Amino acid sequence: MAGAMDATNISGALVQAMQAGAAVRGTTSPNPPVGAVILSATGDVVGRGATQPVGGAHAEVMALRAAGEKARGGTAVVTLEPCAHTGRTGPCATALIDAGIARVFYLHPDPTPQAGGGAQALAAAGVEVGRLTAPDGVEDAVRAWLRAVKLQRPHVTLKFAQTLDGFTAAADGTSQWITSPEAREWVHADRARRDAIIIGTGTALADNPSLTARCSDGRLREHQPRRVVIGKRDLQAAGEKASHLQQLGFEQYDTIEGALDELYTSGARDVLVEGGAGLAQSFIEAGVVDALAAYIAPILLGQGRGILANAVAHTLADAPRFTTVRTTSLGPDVLVEYEARNER
Repeated sequence: MAGAMDATNISGALVQAMQAGAAVRGTTSPNPPVGAVILSATGDVVGRGATQPVGGAHAEVMALRAAGEKARGGTAVVTLEPCAHTGRTGPCATALIDAGIARVFYLHPDPTPQAGGGAQALAAAGVEVGRLTAPDGVEDAVRAWLRAVKLQRPHVTLKFAQTLDGFTAAADGTSQWITSPEAREWVHADRARRDAIIIGTGTALADNPSLTARCSDGRLREHQPRRVVIGKRDLQAAGEKASHLQQLGFEQYDTIEGALDELYTSGARDVLVEGGAGLAQSFIEAGVVDALAAYIAPILLGQGRGILANAVAHTLADAPRFTTVRTTSLGPDVLVEYEARNER
């Protein structure tokens, strides 16, 4: 039975593992952004690692490399059950066994038939295995990947900026800027953590967006998401705008279903919808919104453009409902993140 200090060490290691996984979110797809921490036999953190881009080492192997011989007799804390198969890399369960790890604790079981079974392999080798519960307030970067694998389509987050009374633009159409520089910088950091950003043809033609993930000084961030446009309108008819979109490498699909199918097949697991009210409405009506990212500014308009183009429910009983996951203060604004009630 683990003592109080031991439990504290494991809990702290889980937080560090989750932070390591969150730090590589957006760079690992189609693999999950897993984090791992190795504790020595005396309970000290001796190794920390995260999943590398496709073809690179998994989190457990990175953490074991950092730990070296100090891993022997120690404990591994991982955000996803260690894999038990050989793909581009060898089985992580085997790597842990070979390193002499005595105990493994993981947050989520691996749902994939080809990679699952790591816990059983570890137990069969005499390694103590246990499940952990995610602490409140710490980003669980694996959840979007788990949802995507379950549904065989990318996890979809609908993002919008709004006033306190729910408007995304004033009555005269002005919308720049509803939110503060701090919120906009957070948006760019979030873009770099996604596999793709999706807009509609209306937004593409009206705003001519770049959809890049930039630093506060204007430099491009190291990871750039794919840029996707959904809609049947011909972007070629937009002249210079079409040329700009082509230079940026935009992908265009006629339908939401077609876009999500192709994105998943080509490796995307976590996407962000940044389109206008019409596209937001279409995603809600299609039932494929898994999460919301609502940037709320301390502004009142009383009239203007709403988040959605039309009603999606005519009675409260039929309204889509979400659960609050996390609230973050961004200068004068607040980011509230939600997940769909049926997400779990």
